[in-house]
Amino acid sequence: MEALLALEDGRTFRGKSFGADGEISGEIVFNTSLTGYQEILTDPSYAGQVVVLTYPLIGNYGVNSQDAESARPFAEGLVVREIAEIPSNWRQQSSLPDYLREHNIVGISDIDTRALVRHIRTHGAMRCMISTRDLDPASVVRKTQGQPVMVGQDLVKEVTCREGYPWQDPSFELFPARKRRSRNAAAKKEQQRPFKVAAFDFGIKHNILRLLTDHGCELTVVPATTGASQILSLDPDGIFLSNGPGDPEPVTYAINTVRQLLGKKPIFGICLGHQILGLALGGRTYKLKFGHRGGNHPVLRIPTGQVEITAQNHGFAVDIDSLPKSEIEVTHVNLNDQTLEGFRHKSLPAFCVQYHPESSPGPHDSRYLFEEFKSMMLQHREAKGERGKAKG
Repeated sequence: MEALLALEDGRTFRGKSFGADGEISGEIVFNTSLTGYQEILTDPSYAGQVVVLTYPLIGNYGVNSQDAESARPFAEGLVVREIAEIPSNWRQQSSLPDYLREHNIVGISDIDTRALVRHIRTHGAMRCMISTRDLDPASVVRKTQGQPVMVGQDLVKEVTCREGYPWQDPSFELFPARKRRSRNAAAKKEQQRPFKVAAFDFGIKHNILRLLTDHGCELTVVPATTGASQILSLDPDGIFLSNGPGDPEPVTYAINTVRQLLGKKPIFGICLGHQILGLALGGRTYKLKFGHRGGNHPVLRIPTGQVEITAQNHGFAVDIDSLPKSEIEVTHVNLNDQTLEGFRHKSLPAFCVQYHPESSPGPHDSRYLFEEFKSMMLQHREAKGERGKAKG
């Protein structure tokens, strides 16, 4: 079946439909990852967006239940050069086209994704529409121009959980021998699991929760609208601010809550959580021209001089010059465009990064950050204990 992709500036691409039949719209963005299309589709940070994958062949290993990063796909649509209709992999449970049809997601293939990505890099991320029903370019472009823009949208309320819930699942291993070792390690951690963590769900990925669990955390995932008093009533050892979609500035309820929590408990933020922490500290955010999305972005870790290869997915950034320099230490900088990738507070137990240390998909260079969060919680707890003894 024929399909049409139209951009708001009038550029159109004809291709073939795969996945669901219909008409969808969103902000068009591209991701340069070589693998991990299922994790990308199910990342809630892609709510409101149509994803172009730059790797030319997509779908060759199918999809399965373990690789999903949330309960369902959140990307509005998918654009690829070539789709593998018949996947081959020992883990596959269905094909990518069947998976998209099951979740009513429209896909388009057989277009020049290189030309499309060059257009996005030149003109910026913009509104788009994929249609399998209306194939008149002028008509679809007009519809695209009537869609809402990304700036100013609060998409967090659309992806967050409605009620809090506990999370206990650690990371899983693919091979039986490793599974045995993993279970033994999990059993030992169960005996010494000391850290209670309240994790804000702004669009949280499952692998973040798994890695926090691997590092000895007992997790309570809470809705994005949860207030500071409710968080403190849980008496957590630490607070985690998750990734999520859209413009951070309209998420005022979370910014105000984080502002109230600063200094009371250790805080660790990732992606949107990094932006919300920056706004809570008085900083500003701005929209990047075409964002950072992929698994190969170099980031300088300033305290050590090391370069991390990171997984990224964001369209907004914190203005590095807007943060109070007397209070904030910049810890990470993007080596492609010098944008802010991480900072910590000089006196309060709070730090964050813009990229995704949990990867999935992506390299594992940055997973030390979960250990740093654990160390911060331990130091805060020990200091609290010493203060308690002094009062006694």
